Amino acid sequence: MSAQQTVPPDKKGLRLVFMGTPEFAVASLDALVRAGYLIVAVVTAPDKPAGRGMKLTESAVKKYAAEKGLKILQPVKLKDPLFVEELRSLEPDIQIVVAFRMLPEIVWNMPPMGTVNVHGSLLPQYRGAAPINWAVINGEKETGVTTFKLQHEIDTGNILLQESFTIGDDETAGEVHDRMKTIGAELLVQTMEKLIDGTIQETAQQHPPLTTHHSPPPPPLNHAPKIFTETCRINWNRPVNEIYNLIRGLSPFPGAFTLLGEKTLKIFRVKKDMTTPLIPPGMYESDGKKLLRYAGKDGYIEILELQLEGKKRMPVEEFLRGYKF
Repeated sequence: MSAQQTVPPDKKGLRLVFMGTPEFAVASLDALVRAGYLIVAVVTAPDKPAGRGMKLTESAVKKYAAEKGLKILQPVKLKDPLFVEELRSLEPDIQIVVAFRMLPEIVWNMPPMGTVNVHGSLLPQYRGAAPINWAVINGEKETGVTTFKLQHEIDTGNILLQESFTIGDDETAGEVHDRMKTIGAELLVQTMEKLIDGTIQETAQQHPPLTTHHSPPPPPLNHAPKIFTETCRINWNRPVNEIYNLIRGLSPFPGAFTLLGEKTLKIFRVKKDMTTPLIPPGMYESDGKKLLRYAGKDGYIEILELQLEGKKRMPVEEFLRGYKF
């Protein structure tokens, strides 16, 4: 065995740094804690002002870490020499990143066993910031979770393990997210166990996948860029299936929207009606009691749950009881 090779210590001696911020990451951190791993520090976002009172709010990961008595680091800049020095002093064997910021090389390349990321897609598909949203928006029937080693380019490192699962026809991004965080946490623990016992085989991502003369062309790579306001604006001239998937893919956050009068109307849950519209796309009709539907290019989108600007989220019947057209 060469002197350069790194032998993973057993679980008891393994020093692990966890990096993550939102609720999605808490499931993975909790799975590692319950599996008995030594978390020497948790790195998460600085507290941010939020709400009407603009009170400082802690990330979901910070709240969990504080409950468990874990050391918490909240650097503003990940290249800050003081943060880098503190991280180095912890002597981590491996770092785990789940739903966190892009790391500089000085950070991700620090531990001898590298840095493992949990990503919410079947890489190389849906690299980027919003893989769950875009998979649903694009009408995918399947998605999954990938654990991989961080490298220079975002979401391009060697794949460790993957697990796929189906997306229901009427599932929202929020529902997929809630299933995925549990699946991802379990996959992370499996990944750690296999890294420690040396039974994992790293697989390079193909960019793009290789083909031969005899094989069909590979599917194009879909990307998952950050969601902007314009992404969320419903274009009623599009086919109803496309609008339906957009609404599912943006529910519950940030929410697809249109206008009702001069106010923004966020739409969270709908059903399709493929009846040929008798009104132009973007126009709506209502019975004032239970039905509110907008015309698309080839059918109607019937709204089941919505939120008018300045109001709370509610079922359509409750909304119609108090709204005057």
